[in-house]
Amino acid sequence: MTRRYNFCAGPAALPTPVLERAREEMLDYQGRGLSVMEMSHRSPEFVAIAEAAEANLRTLLRIPDNYRVLFMQGGATMQFACVPLNLLGNGGTPNYLDTGIWSAKAIKEADHLAGSHLAATSRAGGYVDVPRGDEIALSADAAYLHYCHNETIGGLAFDYVPTLDGPGAAVPLVCDMSSSMLSAPLDVSRFGVIYAGAQKNIGPAGLTLAIVRDDLLERALPHTPSLLNWKVYADNASMINTPPTYAWYLAGLVFEWLKDDIGGLEAMAAINRRKAASLYDAIDASDFYSNPIAPANRSLMNVPFVLADEALNDSFLDEAEAAGLLNLKGHRSVGGMRASLYNAVSQQAVEALVTFMHDFEQRHG
Repeated sequence: MTRRYNFCAGPAALPTPVLERAREEMLDYQGRGLSVMEMSHRSPEFVAIAEAAEANLRTLLRIPDNYRVLFMQGGATMQFACVPLNLLGNGGTPNYLDTGIWSAKAIKEADHLAGSHLAATSRAGGYVDVPRGDEIALSADAAYLHYCHNETIGGLAFDYVPTLDGPGAAVPLVCDMSSSMLSAPLDVSRFGVIYAGAQKNIGPAGLTLAIVRDDLLERALPHTPSLLNWKVYADNASMINTPPTYAWYLAGLVFEWLKDDIGGLEAMAAINRRKAASLYDAIDASDFYSNPIAPANRSLMNVPFVLADEALNDSFLDEAEAAGLLNLKGHRSVGGMRASLYNAVSQQAVEALVTFMHDFEQRHG
């Protein structure tokens, strides 16, 4: 069997030890005589899996006791609707930072449900950096401030956590961390809500995490559907209906891998910094490749780059795949190339990509 280097933005690479463990337990989970995907979600066996997964996640992120961890479905896109539905019950206006395609999609959903206030945007500059703290202007009746920590498509990341002072100090900070959660340590207490689709650093597609401060579970609009209501999930241990049990199980294995094999998120962050530096250094040292993002806001997870001659794009992708380097095509909305360097992508994979890029430039530059 040959495993290639997978740079897909999502569904993304999973850690090899996790896949091997899942393979071993596929047909017979710990002597139970059945697969996890065949278990009742209310069985003692699966409840133990779910509880262990949450405990390990809480350890990794040092989640305070006054936050609830919700295991949901629907991806981050469903949370675009969940956020206003769950936070506007006391009135007020949704406030947003606009830094790219995913934050724009969240804004569109809020506009559809309730309207929104744009607290800051980097659209005019082409989304190559993020608004600075002194550029953020909340509405007087802000119900929350939402932003996307890492724009997966644009390769743009915040280098700071917005600090809300003065009249805005009580405004909950809501963050989409779909492509950056678990890539580095995180001070959860600075946020009211954090959410993330799983298919980057958490596990396979189909699972979504939401971490919600207890006091915000009472702010849902009266007409919020039960399957979109965070409090309903919190009150039912995320089992209001049949959850994505196998994805939940695999996420739990990823949490174990991060905690026991990697040594926690500080160690994972150091690995991720080295990987990203290797690729950005190669891009910056070349006139053949370029990355448009301001250095301070370059994503460690998603590295877009373009070739000086776009006519070579197809050749680059074809030759890369032949060399065992998969899923390097940039998102259809921006073109070019994109290498996603999530936790499960190794330093060896990045070095193989850098070697290929240098060789391709030598032959085509």
